[in-house]
This record gives sequence, C-alpha cells and structure tokens, in this order.
Amino acid sequence: MGEIEQRPTPGSRLGAPENSGISTLERGQKPPPTPSGKLVSIKIQMLDDTQEAFEVPQRAPGKVLLDAVCSHLNLVEGDYFGLEFPDHKKITVWLDLLKPIVKQIRRPKHVVVRFVVKFFPPDHTQLQEELTRYLFALQVKQDLAQGRLTCNDTSAALLISHIVQSEIGDFDETLDREHLAKNKYIPQQDALEDKIVEFHHNHIGQTPAESDFQLLEIARRLEMYGIRLHPAKDREGTKINLAVANTGILVFQGFTKINAFNWAKVRKLSFKRKRFLIKLRPDANSAYQDTLEFLMASRDFCKSFWKICVEHHAFFRLFEEPKPKPKPVLFSRGSSFRFSGRTQKQVLDYVKEGGHKKVQFERKHSKIHSIRSLASQPTELNSEAPDQSQQSTSLTFGEGAESPGTQSCQQGKEPKLPPGEPGPHPSPTPRRSPAGNKPADGAASAPPEEEEEVVKDRTQQSKPQPPQPSTELSVNSQGGAAPAHVTLSPNLSPDTKQASPLISPLLNDQACPRTDDEDEGRRKRFPTDKAYFIAKEVSTTERTYLKDLEVITSWFQSTVSKEDSMPEALKSLIFPNFEPLHKFHTSFLKEIEQRLALWEGRSNAQIRGDYQRIGDVMLKNVQGMKHLAAHLWKHGEALEALENGIKSSRRLENFCRDFELQKVCYLPLNTFLLRPLHRLMHYKQVLERLCKHYPPSHHDFRDCRAALAEITEMVAQLHGTMIKMENFQKLHELKKDLIGIDNLVVPGREFIRLGSLSKLSGKGLQQRMFFLFNDVLLYTSRGLTASNQFKVHGQLPLYGMTIEESEDEWGVPHCLTLRGQRQSIIVAASSRSEMEKWVEDIQMAIDLAEKSSGPAPELLASSPPDNKSPDEATSADQESEDDLSASRTSLERQAPHRGNTMVHVCWHRNTSVSMVDFSIAVENQLSGNLLRKFKNSNGWQKLWVVFTNFCLFFYKSHQDNHPLASLPLLGYSLTIPSESENIHKDHVFKLHFKSHVYYFRAESEYTFERWMEVIRSATSSSSRAPVLSHKESLVY
Repeated sequence: MGEIEQRPTPGSRLGAPENSGISTLERGQKPPPTPSGKLVSIKIQMLDDTQEAFEVPQRAPGKVLLDAVCSHLNLVEGDYFGLEFPDHKKITVWLDLLKPIVKQIRRPKHVVVRFVVKFFPPDHTQLQEELTRYLFALQVKQDLAQGRLTCNDTSAALLISHIVQSEIGDFDETLDREHLAKNKYIPQQDALEDKIVEFHHNHIGQTPAESDFQLLEIARRLEMYGIRLHPAKDREGTKINLAVANTGILVFQGFTKINAFNWAKVRKLSFKRKRFLIKLRPDANSAYQDTLEFLMASRDFCKSFWKICVEHHAFFRLFEEPKPKPKPVLFSRGSSFRFSGRTQKQVLDYVKEGGHKKVQFERKHSKIHSIRSLASQPTELNSEAPDQSQQSTSLTFGEGAESPGTQSCQQGKEPKLPPGEPGPHPSPTPRRSPAGNKPADGAASAPPEEEEEVVKDRTQQSKPQPPQPSTELSVNSQGGAAPAHVTLSPNLSPDTKQASPLISPLLNDQACPRTDDEDEGRRKRFPTDKAYFIAKEVSTTERTYLKDLEVITSWFQSTVSKEDSMPEALKSLIFPNFEPLHKFHTSFLKEIEQRLALWEGRSNAQIRGDYQRIGDVMLKNVQGMKHLAAHLWKHGEALEALENGIKSSRRLENFCRDFELQKVCYLPLNTFLLRPLHRLMHYKQVLERLCKHYPPSHHDFRDCRAALAEITEMVAQLHGTMIKMENFQKLHELKKDLIGIDNLVVPGREFIRLGSLSKLSGKGLQQRMFFLFNDVLLYTSRGLTASNQFKVHGQLPLYGMTIEESEDEWGVPHCLTLRGQRQSIIVAASSRSEMEKWVEDIQMAIDLAEKSSGPAPELLASSPPDNKSPDEATSADQESEDDLSASRTSLERQAPHRGNTMVHVCWHRNTSVSMVDFSIAVENQLSGNLLRKFKNSNGWQKLWVVFTNFCLFFYKSHQDNHPLASLPLLGYSLTIPSESENIHKDHVFKLHFKSHVYYFRAESEYTFERWMEVIRSATSSSSRAPVLSHKESLVY
C-alpha cells in the first residue's frame, strides 16, 4: 500500500465530478445534490463473507450506497456488481439505483444487503482489473457452494483445485488435505478430494491472479455460469425456469437449457400481471409464434424478472445509459423503470483510456497479496437503442437496428504476459491477448440467417510461440464424464457448449484496432509487382496450412497419447506420415518469409533486386516434396483406417467426436487428413498464375515453369486418390448428419448434391432436406434429436425415375414432379436457378443409374414407402409434421452438437450445394489480413481471415490456434459498394444477406481480386460442367 499517496474516489477514477460515484454522468454534467437528513446504517455482506456497515442518508438513491461500497473496495469496474436484498414479501430483488433507499429497504436494521456480481460478461478477459476478476472468482466459489453452479465432478474438482491454488499456493498433499477438511467448497466434496489434489499438483508456480483467470476460463463454459433461475410455466403448464444472460433470455427445464431467445430476435419484452411476454421479430423460417407467454408465481415475481431483463439488455447492448422518458402531463401507463448506470461499453472505454494507479488489495483467504495489473485489452459490445412502448409495461427494441460495437486491441504488438508471469511453463498461464466475445445478441437457438457462427469457443489467446499442448484436464459442461487428460488452457478447450450456426461475437462486436491512414501509408510502401502479392499469398496460405497440420501432429496426437482409445496400428499409420510434412513445411514457410523480407527491403536493401522472385524457392521445395510422396500416398489409407476404426469401436467414435468439439478442430477431423493433398492443388494454381504473369524472358519464368511441371506430375499421380477420398470423406460427413440410414457409405456410391426443397403433400408445402446420390434420392426433415440430425423419411431409387416440370399442373412456382417406379413426389425449389441445378443433376444421376447394372438394392434402415399422391398425407410426412409442430412449444431442445454443418446452413439459407461446388471450394482456399467494417460503424478493424469450406473464419492474428467466429457464405451476395454507401476506400467488397451487411477491404488490387474470386465461388453455386460417373469424377 506504500505506493498509494491518496485513495481516489470511484467517481474520480471513472472520470465523473467529485462525489458522483460510478455514475453515468457525462462531461459537463453536474451530479445531483446529495440528500441531507437522517443517516441510516445498512449492513452489506461482501463476497468474501465479511460484513461492513455503511451510513447513508435515508432519502438518498440506491446509487449512493453502491458508490460507497465500490469506494470502500476501491473498485474501478463496479458496474458489473449490484446490491440484492429480500424485500418485505421475502422476494430477493436488486436495489434500484434511482429510487430512495428508504422506499426500498423498509427495516434497514433487520436486513442484510448482499454485494454480488450482477452482470456476467461473455468473456472474462473483458474484466481488465485483477480485483474485479478476484471478486468474480469469489462469486463462482459462492455459487459452487450454494449449488447454483452445477457441473460434473471433473469440472468441479478442476474449479476447486484452482481455488485451492489461489488460497494456499503450490501443491503440498498434506496441506491440501488439511485445507480441504476445513473448507467445504461444494456438497459431497469428500468424494472428489483425491481428484482435487491430483489437479492441484498441475498448478505449481501459478499465482493467485493466474488461478482466478483459469477459474473463470473454466467456469464461463459451464451452462449455469452466471445463471439465476426464475420459476415459471409455459402455455402448456409445464414447469420451467427462466433466466437472463448477456445473450438474451434463456429457458431451462431443471438445470438443462432447452431454449434461448437472443436479443437480436426479441422485439419487445413486457408483463401483464403474472404473465411475462416475449414478442419476437417476424421470421418466415421460425417455428415460433409472434408472442411467447410465460406464467410466473405472482406479479411481483414477474415484474422483478422483467426489470432484470431490461437491465441486462441495456448493459450489454447499448452504447450509453438510456434517456429517461418525459413525464406525462395527466397520467402514465406502464412502468417508468429504466436502467441506470454505465453500460459495459462505457466501462471498457474508460478502462482503455487508463490513468489509474496500481492498487494493492488483500485476498482474505490467500497468503499472497496481489498487485492490480494495468495490462488491458478493452472490449466494446453491441449497442441497440430501445424504444419504450407507451402501450403497456414493456421494453421495445429498435426495429432492424444494426449493432455496431467495437473491440480494441494493441496494434503491432505481441501479447504481453501479466507482471510476474513466468515464461514457458508446463501449466497454462493466462496471456493478455485480444479477446473474442460471445455475442451480445447471440443465443443458442438463433438460426443461421440471423447472425454469424460461433466457432466452438470465443476466447482467443494469441501465442507468440508454436502451440505446446498443456497438461490440464478437460471440462465437460454438459454434465457427462470428461475425457481424461484432455488439455484445457486459454488455447485449447473441448467446449461442449457449442452454439448454433451463425451467431458471431466477432462479427457483431467490433474487434481489433482501428486502422485507416496508418495502414494506408504502410500499404503504399509495399512492392507493386503482382508477383510479390502472389508470393505473399503462398506465405499466408502456408501459415494456415501449418496450423491445419498442427491439428493432427500436435493437438490430436497429444490428446491421443493421453487416451487408450486408438489402436497402435492406426496411430502408426497417421502420425508418422504427418510429422515429416509438418517439419518440411515449417522450413518452407521460413524460407518464403525470408524471401518476402528481402523483396520488401526489410533485410538488405542493397541486394533486394536479386531477390524479387519466388520461382527458385518454389522449385527447390517442390522437388523436396517429391521425397515426401510416400507419406502423401498414405493419407488416403489413413482416412479409410480411421473411419473403419470409428465404425468398429464406439470408444474411438466418442473420442473423435469429443476432439471435434474442441475449438482448434474448426473443421471435421477427417478434412484435416486430406489437407496435404489439397495443398498440392494450391501450389499448382499459384505457379500457373506466376507463369501466366511472367513474360518468357523474365528471369523467374524458367524456375516457375520447372516447378509447375514438377507439381503437375505429383497432382496427376495423386489425382485418383484425391477424388476417391473426397467422396469418401463427404459420405462419412453426411452420415453424421443423418439418422434412419444404416449403410450410406458403400462402394460405388457417389454424392452429387444436397439442399433444401419444399415437398408438396396434403398439408401443403413442407420444407425438406434432399440428398442426391448416383443411385438414390433421400428426403429428410430436421428432427428434434439431441444431436440436431436430419431424419430420413423416404428414398426414391433413381433407376427408372423420370423428372418433369409441373408448375402449371400444381400452380406452384419452380415445381418438379419426380416419378419413380413405386412412388412419385412433387417438390418446389426456392428459385428458378435452384430448380435448374436440381433438374440438371437429377437427370444426370438418372442417366448414370440407367447405365448401371440395374436397380440399386434397398439401402435405408427405416424409410417407409411414400407411394401416395400429394393429395394424401403420407405416414412419413405426418410423422414429420408432428415433429415440427412440437418445435412450436417453448420446450424445444436446442442441442448444439453438429448444428453448424453445411447441411444446416443449406437448410436455413434454403439453398443447395453440389459435390462440384465442394471440389471447387477445395481449390479456392485463401488466407490473409482484411479490414472489416459494419454498415453503420465508422472505423475499420484488422482481422486475419481464412476462407475454406464455404466459410470465412476470423482470427485476431495468424498466430492464433483457433478461429473466433465464422461466416458461412452460402446465400450471401458479393458486390462492390455503390457511391451512396460512402465507402471512400480502394479495394473494398461487400457481403450482404437480408439485413446483414459487411464491408471488407484488401491491401492491394491483386488481393482484392483474389478474395472476390474465391468468395464468388462460395456465394453462387456453380453448374455441373464435368459430369460425374462411376469411373471418372471431376477433373482438376
């Protein structure tokens, strides 16, 4: 405490006038006069279980008391906290910061007010102060003890081990067991004591601050983190619980989340007596009614929950405190309640500006004093201004408002370690890096057309060094047993709480630095030769390729080594054939980057002219790759062996599925096994562009042409394997999305197209998902299974099938009649172009089936015949309609697993994609830095962007091990901004889908054209140029 000369008030620390506390006053405003009069003493119970008495004027508003508590704690980020107390009806309520205290706390002498966390941010790295994180850790500890934070035994033991590390320091088994005997952190703690001690042994060297960081890193992934349940009933009378979080309103049954309504989809919140009402925005694709109604125990319970919802929406979504409504002249209808206090964005803005000193504070249960850290990566969240209804007690959200938020990070600097943090250490340590946010307007039930996709986990921890798998165990937030020895650190965690497609924290919360003129000046210093940018593309895509190899050689291998789920023969087939590739390409990338440094003049300006070429580097390394051809030949065999092993071993299947849920595995696992084959295609394309660019007289042309000849030879040799394995991989990927089929993957079967069509039945047009193969056409509906799979309802063998357009007959646009030997169905596409693609592919598949030996055998496990006319409702359709109608209740389970695959994207975007499109997407992969801007935002943000599998994946930097978010591009339109959009920058392209608009800015004309080229391949499905057959597939 010696370094502090004076203790600043919370008001002065937050930039407000004297005595204003942590108010929402802006510059130039004066605080309201503090009421005089009789003082009242109020007991406050702190998070460390101590009690303090505070004397405040009894007519003072609640904000005065909260300010006094924050001042006592010297707490800068006090806006995340609140004061709760039991009112005269014994209902626990939050202290209203605008109302006089005396009107809320009737008998102050007999009431203990609790100081607790009120707003739980989506990411603990948004908490900039060590003291704030310490208080959050105390809240987690308290919730564990009270049974509010439920989790499985492994998660609980891991949480407690970090608490023990922060309280008694490094591992000592005797001290550990004595400490656990004296302190009960959860009920039934004795059964977990051995596991807690085992985990604590892994935290040696971890400081209390680091333990808090790790504790919050684990806790925030748990489904019940920050959740306060409010009992209610739905329209059917089913008992449920409602809760509110930063993302929106959640519905629970017991302790299991079954639904979520994110802020972006909520138009209005209101209550009438005991009824809590949620009015949703109109959505043609939603199964929900316009207004959802829940019944609560009493009006007071209902109003209390409504207030909490209003405050959460304002805190996480608004830029600033909402203005008070003008008082009516005669009478008013509805509540005058409004949120009072700084929004999260205002808090982050203030902390970002800095200006406060390091402050010591005492940890009650710890032997170690902590210094408050000044390192900060502030984050700004979304904003949307509410329009409060005059009709009833309600909160109305602005129609169609964009939510431009900002999230800032230091530009051009490596992540810094907190003060006192050691260097590389066996146990994971928190790194100060730009943090990705969970969406302020996202929820697990949001459909893809609403927002962008969260990629398994949103916390980004940049690492300057190559990834080293850590030694901690995983946390299974769903309550099941977690795989032993799976790593959990800020860099890797098997996050089983995967959100549904297309909710993006990164794309809704602006991230990273504002870079306009500074980047403009930097770009002007780059070489202007097109060959330089082609060489730079090799470098950027090589970085991504190395990260993809590390998924197998580092993360997957590390996880496998801790489990006994994979046979030794399979291990020896996979890893020894990937490790030499990783070593070779690490050296290749280093060589390319050294050449680019010379080319740019960053290394030696005198010899720069001799190094403005890339052909010699490419030739040398392509020749080196030929020595690795034996390993490349093994990758197809490895893929087949892995899938066969999964088919025969349930344990291996579960193991691989759990690994796919980890955030580093951002694509299906079997896709990574084919990456080396895909990479050869990229080298071939790059060399073709270089040879086309250079005149034959250019000094680099000969090397480029020689390298092209070498790589073309390798591609030709591996071409057959590549085609076979891509189809094999796609069939296995589709198998995971389908239920009701046993033997989808059979020799000779080829995938052709999948997509959404409407099927005409007695109940009208019903959305179905169709899967076309070279022998059969399947149609499915999205089931309500825990795995979010599609249920097969029927099959149409292609042998003997005919297809004809039937718009006039049925009066349905873009309508087709498919007549099989046993049944006929009528389907309608979403557009003329979609219909033409289906007609072309189905006719081609029919022709192939006719040329085959005869009708294909029955291949489905349980697909009832569908031989009735459209005037009759088939049994399959009846079953499906019942399934779909069930989704209209509030109890629909929104299971996260496999909710973001290409099948689901096509379902929500009402489009289709073919195997030709997938093959083109394999060729059109790209990586690099882009600047991104929202429609209504002012600045540009620099992001590392990877395009693959029809998606843009977003990172803070190329060093990151996993993406923060992704944007599936199917259905998006790609254009160039018009003059009216006032985008006065070069090399800008625009992506838009419905009301979602994003601008991206490239660094040069070449990179702009390349991004346009590859994105166009994903946003518009191509026609089938080469025809697939049993013997030949599309030519690369």
